[in-house]
Amino acid sequence: MRYPADHKHATRRRILAAASAAFRERGVEGTGVDEVMRRAGLTHGGFYSHFRDKSELVAEACAEAFDEAVGNLGRIASQPTAAKRARLLIDSYLSPRHRDNRGSGCLVVAVGADMGRLTGTGRAGYSAGFVRHIDRLCAALRLARDPGENRDRVTHLMSSLVGALIFARATEDPVRSDALLSSSRRMLRKTFSD
Repeated sequence: MRYPADHKHATRRRILAAASAAFRERGVEGTGVDEVMRRAGLTHGGFYSHFRDKSELVAEACAEAFDEAVGNLGRIASQPTAAKRARLLIDSYLSPRHRDNRGSGCLVVAVGADMGRLTGTGRAGYSAGFVRHIDRLCAALRLARDPGENRDRVTHLMSSLVGALIFARATEDPVRSDALLSSSRRMLRKTFSD
């Protein structure tokens, strides 16, 4: 059977999408190639016609996940003031919807801790994507005129958001988790958008 010219590319994209969601839901270490291929509707054997190994898959899936965030950053960048840009990010990031939808949520929260244990292509790919992501956040948020101060403020805000979301996801009691999101939103608004 002869496949269309774009079949291999489309299949590779399907694998990357499945890997991106699986890594966010289960972490990199908790997700095997079999799981990714099953989610993509393919067999394990087909994996090696697209990727050398899991490390290459991790690098490309992470790059794709960081690139997916560009649309959200466009919405943020369109806000007229730094306070409004920060508030939109804070409110959307620390929402129950973001907390509850791991498979489409922030990659940093989902796999950041895994990266500290990885070496090689996977970690290098994540790291390069992360640096691009921070650069894009700096350009979108524009929290200060001075580039160094802007980067410091964006890094501080993102570190706070990531930590709060990790805490909220780790809290089993939904009432406490909601309260944690609410108090974190309130405190970060005071710092960045009031």
